[in-house]
Amino acid sequence: MAVHLINPSDNSFGTAVITPRWLFVLAAATPASFGDPILVDESIEALDPATIAPGDVVGISVHTGNALRGYEVGRLAHERGATVAYGGIHATLFPEEPFDRGFADHVVKGDGDIAWGRLLVDLQGGMAERIYEGGKIEGDEFLSARWDLMQSDKYMWASVQTIRGCPKHCSFCSVWRTDGQKPRQRSFERVIDEIIDLRRKGFRFIALADDNFYPVTLTDLRLAREQGNAEKLESLMATRNERFLLMAELAKLPKDMVFFTQITMESAEDGEYLDAMRRANIKGALVGVEAVTPEGLKAVYKDFNYSGDRLIEQLQMFRKHGLHVLGSFIFGLPTDKPSTFDATVELAMKADVTFAQFVMMTPFPGTVDFGRWEKAQEEKEVIEGVGGVPLTRYWLIPTAVRPKMFTPHPTMEAADISRRTQAVWDRFYEFGAIWKRSACTPTLKARLAFVLLSKLYRQMYAGTGISTDSARRKKAKVSARWLAKQTRRIFQAKPMPELMYPEWTPRAKAQPVLVQLNPAG
Repeated sequence: MAVHLINPSDNSFGTAVITPRWLFVLAAATPASFGDPILVDESIEALDPATIAPGDVVGISVHTGNALRGYEVGRLAHERGATVAYGGIHATLFPEEPFDRGFADHVVKGDGDIAWGRLLVDLQGGMAERIYEGGKIEGDEFLSARWDLMQSDKYMWASVQTIRGCPKHCSFCSVWRTDGQKPRQRSFERVIDEIIDLRRKGFRFIALADDNFYPVTLTDLRLAREQGNAEKLESLMATRNERFLLMAELAKLPKDMVFFTQITMESAEDGEYLDAMRRANIKGALVGVEAVTPEGLKAVYKDFNYSGDRLIEQLQMFRKHGLHVLGSFIFGLPTDKPSTFDATVELAMKADVTFAQFVMMTPFPGTVDFGRWEKAQEEKEVIEGVGGVPLTRYWLIPTAVRPKMFTPHPTMEAADISRRTQAVWDRFYEFGAIWKRSACTPTLKARLAFVLLSKLYRQMYAGTGISTDSARRKKAKVSARWLAKQTRRIFQAKPMPELMYPEWTPRAKAQPVLVQLNPAG
């Protein structure tokens, strides 16, 4: 009985930007009695069904974006006589769908670090359950990834997770529902050990793949104090303290290491935290800007962000503390106007955003937006759909005929929003603008890497204008494949097998608060 773990993807570029962490974590969760699992990342190369034999177990993790391909992989595995199991965010939200669409024999909901091993042991014993509840495990139960099974020459960046969950409740995001609003944090010792594993293998660029690297805000602490909630304040300070301890240890690692993560805009007000990030060689972060107007921010439940000139000042604060921003913006909100597009790209450029992504409004399952949209669709007399598939299950519609937008806009057509979104991508990533932004790098080699990475990012993710044109889509994939190969060479680093692991001192259960807020906090 061989175990296969497959990361489904419709787009294989031969080289991937960031490792799909779940693949290597579930490899660690596979009991030793099954041997090393066979890992397939389709973002590198497509699955060869002939590698699957009757009686094998195939684990497939799906999110909404790759669910349709995941179900196709399940069909292929089923036809080969394998036992098929699904997990991931999408399977957690729709546990019956893999049975209906993907030839599933089993589904694992929630965290798979423990539940995946239970399923395999039960299969071996002939008493496996249909659905396994992985739940939300605590940080000290998170598994370190099996990086020894990775094709190191296929990835630019590795990924390490330090915390799961996000205390926010943005209307377009499902993280706070699937991973919870209570941050679940790994000990910094285990995080550092895993990072050292990767640097020994030759990775110096690491994505800290967290839902929110800034889980405790200054506002959270202030409110807890004002409410006189000593227990909550102590818990918040313990979480914050662990963050500082982690960053202090990151700062001790080889100076050539570069980290990237994602945080909320509120962190711009916390100079002490941003300075600690800079010392830790966390060079950049994805920051959810989403909208540049007060109306737009209110529409996505993100009115804790600023807008206009205040937003520019807030974004520039990151750069002042040595942090480069990948700004994320959403188009297609009900409050958007034709003028919103130009205003957004102009703000992004004026605010010195280093990278940016511009996505069209998509109601993802598990979000407030999806719930409202699904309810509105159900109330209609005529259910909209394509090929018998309702729009509220749009991920089951083949991408070639899938609509670009699903929620109607009060004043603009979907095609117009798509065209304007593509124009924003083109303007932000035109060569002159990229070259100007690349001046932030210290060397000519780094500057060339910046240009290549910018072009690659634009090619791989700005798909709003090519999704219905197969010829352009094929050309874009060929171009992205070439760019990815060249860019990875720049990110290569010499392995450091001599790098030693720290000798950690056992910690007592009750930890003192080693890092205090400054008086202004």
